[in-house]
Amino acid sequence: MGRNLQNGERLRPVDLARGHGLSTQAVRNYEEAGILPAADRTPHGYRTYTSLHAGALRAFVALVPGHGHRTAASIMRAVNEGAADEAFRLIDESHAQLLDDRRTLQAVESALRDLEPATAPGPGAAPGPGAGSGPAAVSGPGGTFIGPLAGKLGIRPATLRKWERAGLVRPRRDPLTGYRVYDEADVRDARLAHQLRRGGYLLEQIAPLIAQVRAAGGLEPLEAALHDWHGRLSARGRALLAGAAGLEAYLHERRPTGD
Repeated sequence: MGRNLQNGERLRPVDLARGHGLSTQAVRNYEEAGILPAADRTPHGYRTYTSLHAGALRAFVALVPGHGHRTAASIMRAVNEGAADEAFRLIDESHAQLLDDRRTLQAVESALRDLEPATAPGPGAAPGPGAGSGPAAVSGPGGTFIGPLAGKLGIRPATLRKWERAGLVRPRRDPLTGYRVYDEADVRDARLAHQLRRGGYLLEQIAPLIAQVRAAGGLEPLEAALHDWHGRLSARGRALLAGAAGLEAYLHERRPTGD
């Protein structure tokens, strides 16, 4: 393939496909999708490609790991249609999403650092400030009721009920009284939700993070998940850089001679 490019020879679909482990049909599909510029045809109707098409394919393959197939395709279509500003906007959106994901990770790590070991008050523990009165304000064996937990967090019981509806906490019900009972895991989730809410995160943003804590089996196992999360973000950042380099090379190749 290098010989073909250097000599300026016409390339067949298979010439482009081989270098990237693709099928010739995939190359044709990319052309039809606008990812590659339109190919010339021989008198017999066969497609012929040039080094420009090879450059477009290299750029697309470089863009996919960082942006995903759909966005990478949209970027290439925009470039091939002469709408470079639209391509740059799409690239900016991917970088903005990566930055937002980094901030989310930082917020989770900050919230976890701020968490103190959660210990449920024992039976008959005094309710915290604003806990209210009556049986719902008293801790029970193996857990705590809504009043003491709300008081400990400095929020209203109504807030905990709202978090429950959003799936952030999942207290069980006492079989005799029907009151909500928060076990250690519920207290942990409530404290994590409280930290993230203080950080400005919306309930719908917090819910999947709480789900990750539950899936990991608690905070300690989550350390491995956070380490993996860091690795994925770093890999995506490097992939965006590689994609930018590939696209810049293609943009340079598209410039008219003499520019």
